[in-house]
Amino acid sequence: MQFRCPLRLCYSARAIMGSLLFFAFSWWGILVRIVAIVHFIRRRPDTYWLWIILIHWMGAVVYIAVEVLPDAGLLRQSFKVFPRRKRIRELEAAILDNPSAGNYEELADLYSEEKKFARARQCYDKAISSRTDSPDPFYRRSIAEMAMGDFAAAVPDLERVVSNDGKYDFHRAKGLLAHAYAHTGKPEGAEALFQQATAISTLSETYYNYASFLAAQNRNAEAKEWAQRILAKKPTMPGYLRRRERPWFRRANSLLKRLS
Repeated sequence: MQFRCPLRLCYSARAIMGSLLFFAFSWWGILVRIVAIVHFIRRRPDTYWLWIILIHWMGAVVYIAVEVLPDAGLLRQSFKVFPRRKRIRELEAAILDNPSAGNYEELADLYSEEKKFARARQCYDKAISSRTDSPDPFYRRSIAEMAMGDFAAAVPDLERVVSNDGKYDFHRAKGLLAHAYAHTGKPEGAEALFQQATAISTLSETYYNYASFLAAQNRNAEAKEWAQRILAKKPTMPGYLRRRERPWFRRANSLLKRLS
């Protein structure tokens, strides 16, 4: 009896420790999987990662190391949300005493980053009424207008920008004007500008908008070609660019499925 009690106590202690370790590792595995799945849903990497995450918690750890940690650079904007909102409050108070074009333009830019496009548009209107020599507020207002679905209002703003500088924002302005023409019943103008923009620019946004335009014109073979050009860039892209371009890869894949 004198020897059994210590052995039993030792065994019980080991069993308790084993249970605690199992509990800890079980919850650790669940937590790691939750983090990985949330990131997967938000960023939508290759589908095979989902199976790797679900099969074993170590797969989730590998996913976090390969996909989540490199994405940390893309999350910097998320961490800026609180300073940005603080600056918005400061500018909202400042324009009451100093309604300058610069204050309104900065406030409009911040509203755009917050995706409050209606407020951004109102601020750009006031900035432009005070200063009309710079193309930037016209360009940024056109982006807010298109985000609101008001392509007709975006056309004159983009025409002003492109007429002053056809290369503005690395030819993105020209591609956006073509996109606006496509939505305002000007297919000839859209076609001409899309051809000019895609001859120089390799922006996935421009390629996708051109493919969508071609699909709307029932030119499905050409639309597929331009959608495939977006996906063809993927294998040779650096990892950080692939992660940034994922939304356009998804859109290109969706367009190809619709056209199949």
